[in-house]
Parts: sequence; structure tokens; C-alpha cells
Amino acid sequence: MNVLYTVEDKIGIAMLNRPEKLNALDTKTREELKEIVERAEKEVRVLIITGSGKAFAAGADVNELIQRDPIKAIEATKLGTELYARIEELEIATIAAINGFALGGGLELAMACDIRIASNKAKFGQPEINLGIIPGAGGTQRLPRLVGLGMAKKLVLTGEMIDANEAFRIGLVDEVVEHEKLMDRAKEIANKIAEKSKIAVKFAKRALNASMNTALRDGLRYESSLFSILFASEDAKRLMKDFLEKRR
Repeated sequence: MNVLYTVEDKIGIAMLNRPEKLNALDTKTREELKEIVERAEKEVRVLIITGSGKAFAAGADVNELIQRDPIKAIEATKLGTELYARIEELEIATIAAINGFALGGGLELAMACDIRIASNKAKFGQPEINLGIIPGAGGTQRLPRLVGLGMAKKLVLTGEMIDANEAFRIGLVDEVVEHEKLMDRAKEIANKIAEKSKIAVKFAKRALNASMNTALRDGLRYESSLFSILFASEDAKRLMKDFLEKRR
């Protein structure tokens, strides 16, 4: 298996498992990850994605890239684009626990997750320009939304790598921790989310994702509608009652 999947209570953990290839995202790995993502949405409240060895995922497999013509390239980028969009739109929360190199498609995978926690040993970049190509699964679209257009152009056009502290400074990752504490911290955050109302987490994600692609006035209307619908949920009634009765 190129991706290992385990479940700990309400948390799923998907570990990319090609350490000898720095977890390069070949077609088989992406297809396995797609199956796990679909399964996790039905089984758990939060999915953590991480890598084995020294890398989170060091981009696409160059052995595959060099064999592609434009038609094969379209098929490959469709698989990656659809997979990362699916991860972004999951009804459960996702956390990228970035243990090492997150380059090219690996960084695109991390950016599709809701929260990014990085080891202090992690490295980041979109180095496709060094191979005479450009990012093909969201790198030119999600990166500017996270770090701003100017910084995104710098990273994409130079192909340079940055360390975890710089990634945190520019807003590419949300937190940096000691390498040995990475999974503990990812699980800590996952457990906090898993304790929340499932439908509230789902609606919060929908509203937040919409904010990136919607005019403010339309986004406010959408938020208001989701907010109002939640008052029909049993979770909201129970949690408000608990609050008033000082149970929490």
C-alpha cells in the first residue's frame, strides 16, 4: 500500500508510505488516497494526512512526468485537481501534519487541507519551474490565496524552497512545532474538533470555503442561512442547554 490508513476513535490518519521515493505522488498513490478520503468522510470526524520518513510528499513522480504527452498530462492533472478539491470540500475537517519536504504536488495536497501543522524540519516549495513546467493541481490558485500574489509569484517563479519558520511567517502554515511533537499536536487539534457538533463543523467549513470565492454580500447571506438552519439541530439545542445549566 502506498498510503496507510488507521483510525483512532474519531480520528483517521492517512500516511503516505513511499519513503524511498520521498512519498512522491504517483498515480497509484493518488488513487489510494482518493479511496481513503471517501472512506474517512463516512467513518471519522477528522482526517490527518502525513508522510513517512523524511517527506510529507516531495511532489509528483518525475519518472511518470517524463513519459507524459499533453493528453496524459491533462488526465494526470485532472486526477490531482479533483482529489485536492474533494479533500478541500470534505464534510469533515482535515489536518496536514507536515513532517518533512512538502514540494510541488505535496504542497498542493497540504494547501487543500483545512489546517497545516509543520515540523520545524519541514521544507516547502513549488519547484515545477525547474523542470520546465508549472504547478498543475492548484499551486497557482491556492498559494496566492494563502500567502498573497507577490509571495506566490516569488515561490513559483524561482522554484526556491523555504523552511518552516518562513512558511509560518508568510501564512503558508498555521503552526510550527518540534519535529517529535508533530503528531501529538495534530491529534490534539483533531480531538478538539472531533468533540464539536458534526453538523456545525460541516457548515462552518462550507461558509469559510465560500468566503474565498464569493462577494462579501453574497457570503454574508450564505453564512446567515447556514447559521439559521443550525437552530433546528439537536446538537445546538443540547449544547445551549448544557451551557445554561453550567455543564460546560
